[in-house]
Amino acid sequence: MKRSFPLSKVYSLLESGPVVMVSTALKGRNNIMTMSWHTMIDFNPPLVGCVISDRNYTFGIVKKTRECVINIPTLEIAKKAVACGNVSGARADKFKEFGLTPEKASTVKAPLIKECYASLECELADARMAGKYNLFVFKVRKAWVDTSKKNPRTIHHRGGEDFIVAGKPVKLKSRMA
Repeated sequence: MKRSFPLSKVYSLLESGPVVMVSTALKGRNNIMTMSWHTMIDFNPPLVGCVISDRNYTFGIVKKTRECVINIPTLEIAKKAVACGNVSGARADKFKEFGLTPEKASTVKAPLIKECYASLECELADARMAGKYNLFVFKVRKAWVDTSKKNPRTIHHRGGEDFIVAGKPVKLKSRMA
């Protein structure tokens, strides 16, 4: 039997993508923002929509630099990923504070996070909805993945302190494959 559900928590029903760590750089200073409000918008070229609040330090950096790296952590560093999301980059060096390693990217100035399973070097493709909805559309220019992790256990935010971990992969027949 279905019951009424609070509209303020609808996101917890739809938010299924992995938690990501958005890294940026401005004037030689690296930053990390943890987020889970993102979605694929197109396949080729790959476009990713990210909601970055105008109250976040990262918002201004992305507007100025027009680039970032979307890093995908796994369960092994989940506590660090969540902790990064609870500290402002305006006041802290999150790489140092949380023991994360910046790595040089090949197409953007923002660093990759070495400890993450995958990293997507992105350039800002569209910021027309950033003013009203805080929505940025990024074009992925280069993608990196740690091939030693065969079934990465990504974390997925369900609201508040609730997360789930990606489980066992399954294959289902589909004509879209």
